Amino acid sequence: MGNKQKGFTLIELIVVMAIVALLASIAAPRYFNSLQKSRETAMRSSLNTMREALDQFAADKGRYPDSLEELASARYIREIPADPLANDSREAWVLIGPPTDAQIKGEVYDVRSGAAGRSADGRLYADW
Repeated sequence: MGNKQKGFTLIELIVVMAIVALLASIAAPRYFNSLQKSRETAMRSSLNTMREALDQFAADKGRYPDSLEELASARYIREIPADPLANDSREAWVLIGPPTDAQIKGEVYDVRSGAAGRSADGRLYADW
C-alpha cells in the first residue's frame, strides 16, 4: 500500500488565505464607516439633548446656566455626555455664550463639539 499522507498542499493554503484576505478587505472599510456613522449619530443626539436642556433651564430659571456642570447638578441632564468624536472626553465640548443683545443672561447659550474634522456629508463637526 502507498505511503500517502493526507493534508493540504501549499497552493491550496495560499488560495484559501487569498480568499480570506479579499473578504476582509471588503468588510473592513464598511465596518469602520459604520463605526464612524454611529459616533456621528451619538454626537448629534448628545448635542440635541443638551440644547433642549439648555432651553428648558433658561425657560425655568430665566437665565442660562454658567456651566454644563450646573445643568447636570440641576438635573436637566443626568450627566455631561462624552463627545464621541473627541476621544470620548466630557471636557471637549465648546461652550458658546449668549449673543450680546440677548435678554436672558448666563454663560452657556449653546454647545458644540470640540472634535476636529469633517462628517461624512462634508460639514465641520464644530459647525453642528
